Amino acid sequence: MIRLLIADDSALMRKLLEGIFTAEGDFDIRTARNGNEALELVRAFDPQVVTLDVQMPGMDGLTCLSRIMIEAPRPVVMISSLTAEGAEATLEAIELGAVDFIAKPGGAVSLEIDRLRPLLVEKVRAASGARIRRTLRLTERVRHQIRGAGLASRPRPSRVSPSPVAKIGKVGMKPGSATLPGLVLIGTSTGGPAALDIVLPQLPADFPWPILVAQHLPASFTGPFAKRLNRECDLDVVEVNRPMPLKPGTIYIGKGDADVMVAPRAAGVIAMPVPAKGSYLWHPSVERMVASALDHLEASHLVGVMMTGMGNDGAEAMKRLRLTGGRTIAEAESSAIVWGMPGELVKNGGAEAVRPLEDIAETIIEMVNSCAAN
Repeated sequence: MIRLLIADDSALMRKLLEGIFTAEGDFDIRTARNGNEALELVRAFDPQVVTLDVQMPGMDGLTCLSRIMIEAPRPVVMISSLTAEGAEATLEAIELGAVDFIAKPGGAVSLEIDRLRPLLVEKVRAASGARIRRTLRLTERVRHQIRGAGLASRPRPSRVSPSPVAKIGKVGMKPGSATLPGLVLIGTSTGGPAALDIVLPQLPADFPWPILVAQHLPASFTGPFAKRLNRECDLDVVEVNRPMPLKPGTIYIGKGDADVMVAPRAAGVIAMPVPAKGSYLWHPSVERMVASALDHLEASHLVGVMMTGMGNDGAEAMKRLRLTGGRTIAEAESSAIVWGMPGELVKNGGAEAVRPLEDIAETIIEMVNSCAAN
C-alpha cells in the first residue's frame, strides 16, 4: 500500500481526490485541511507521498512544503491553479523541492476531476517512488535561514568549472538549409524544472550553440519559467511563443500545451510553436522536437540530452539521433528524480554518455568542443 496524504482546504477537493485514490485499491489515505494538520500527519502517518494545495488558510502550501523538506523530506506533488500567480507559486515550490504539480481544475470541479483522473494517478504513483535530491534539501535550508534573517537574496545554483568552449564555425546543416553551428536538444518532464535550474546556469556566456528545451509544462507556466531561468543564467532564456531564429547564446523554452519544432527559413533556422499533436502524449513533445531537428540538421552537429521525467517521450528520436551520428547524454539513475525518460534512452541503447546531473553541463561542453574539432 502507498501511504498518501492529501492536504487541501476545499472539502470538495479532498473528497474527490480521496475517492480517486481509494478506487485504485492500493493507497492508504489520510487528509488534512491546512498546513498545520498536514505537518502533524507527516509526523504521525509518515506518508510516502503528499499532495499539497498551494493556497490554504493559516500555513500556506509553500510554507508547509519548506517545513516538510527541512524536517522530513519526502515526495510532494503540488495542487495549483493555472493563473500567473499560481504558476509563480508552483515554480517556487519546485525550487523548494516539490517533485511535480497538478493543475487544479477550473469550472465544474467534479466534472473536470474525472478527466484528470488518469494523469492524477500517474503523477502521484511516479512521485511515490521519486528520489528527493540532497542538494535541493540543502538549498532549502540555506533559503530558510536567509528568509529568517529578513534578506531577500536568493542563492544561485552552485557551478562546476566546465571545460573552455571552443569557437565553432557554421556547419552541420543539410543541403539547401541555412547555416547554423549546431544545436543542443534537451528533454525533461517530472523534476525537470529543478534539474534545468542546476544544469543551464553552468553554461558560460560564450556557449556557441543555441539550446532548445522541451519541458512538459502547461502554457501558463513556461513564460514565467523562462523568465526565472533568465535571471539565473549567463545565456539569454526565452519562451518560444512565436517563430524565432535560433541563435548562439540563447536558450529556447518550448511553449507549454503546444509542441516546439525546428524549421528552415531563408534567413536561418527557426524554432516555432505548433499545435500539440494528439499522437504524442506529452507536450511540448521531446520526440517531435528531436525528429524535426533531424529533418533539417546534420545529426553530427546535434547533442541530445535526456533528463528526469516519467514515461518515454523522446527516447526513440534520441536513439535515432545517436545512430545517425549525433551525441546523446542521459541523466544517471543516481541523480534523476524520476528515471523514466533517461532510463528508457539507456535501455534502448540510445545513450552515449550517462552522467549524474552535476556533470551534465560539462559533458555538453565537451561534446560541443568535440564537434568543433571534427
